[in-house]
Amino acid sequence: MLVALLAGDGIGQEIMVQARRVLDALDLGLSYEEAPVGGTAYKALGHPLPAETLALAKRADAILFGAVGDPDCDALERHLRPEQAILGLRKELTLFSNLRPARVFPELADSSALRPEVASAIDLLIVRELNGDVYFGEKGMRTTADGLREGYDIMSYNEAEVRRIGHSAFKAARARRSKLCSVDKANVLETSQLWRDVMIELAVEYPDVALSHMYVDNAAMQLVRNPGQFDVIVTGNLFGDILSDQASMCVGSIGMLASASLDAHGKGLYEPIHGSAPDIAGQGKANPLAMMLSAAMMLRYSLGMGEAADRIETAVAKALAGGARSFDLGGTMTTTQMGDAVLAALQRD
Repeated sequence: MLVALLAGDGIGQEIMVQARRVLDALDLGLSYEEAPVGGTAYKALGHPLPAETLALAKRADAILFGAVGDPDCDALERHLRPEQAILGLRKELTLFSNLRPARVFPELADSSALRPEVASAIDLLIVRELNGDVYFGEKGMRTTADGLREGYDIMSYNEAEVRRIGHSAFKAARARRSKLCSVDKANVLETSQLWRDVMIELAVEYPDVALSHMYVDNAAMQLVRNPGQFDVIVTGNLFGDILSDQASMCVGSIGMLASASLDAHGKGLYEPIHGSAPDIAGQGKANPLAMMLSAAMMLRYSLGMGEAADRIETAVAKALAGGARSFDLGGTMTTTQMGDAVLAALQRD
């Protein structure tokens, strides 16, 4: 099976090396091909998602993705900026279902911004729709009748898009604790009203799953006040982007959260939810654990290697239990040293 390695920009290069070390140690018989993406690709080939990179992504059985983002490219036209690479991959590969698990490792309960007794209850999954919403709607700049500059971004979903992500979320909830909370802003947004209506319609097909609804502002508050109440959260692209980043700090660090972006057939792109962190790139300070946990998700969801995925997750937990801490977790271990700690735990398994 072929895995496309798209390291991207900033710390993406460093953390990909550590994930590859872990995968190689498992000796799974996988083959790998690398390709440039993001700012690195733009500087080398003139586009953040070159045709050859997209072709590799389509040909591969799964994609392991680092991060994109480069301050040097901030002045480029929007379609040439590094971040367009990940949006392009999601669109071209129809990766509509983003799974973002958030769980506190017991050893990191004290690293959370929440009280340990609150943080320790976190074990949730955010299912975020990826192909619609304001990220893909019509957008632009115009001048009003008063001569003022005005920016606009159109938010929209059709019922087929909502139904598709709804099925994904209900099935995920059924495989966990059978509780699904749909997050929207139906009190002010027509897009959210459609979202809520379709979720209610779908619930009839999943009588074993308890469906609830919550406005996004309340959901943000509840993630801090009582995160243990959540099992699976399903929401749109914009709200999901914000809530999953918030959840990362609830569990201790954005460097701990992995994600999977899946198509209808289980092929996926796997990436840590953090960005390229150009401020620490090249300094050996990046936490590679979310990249490793993303690799574990890849093995489980796209490659059918659940046992190998369990071994990676267990090794990460053992490394943390043994005191391994990167800078974001309050420690002093370098990116490579964190990789060494996980490999050592893997070998003891």
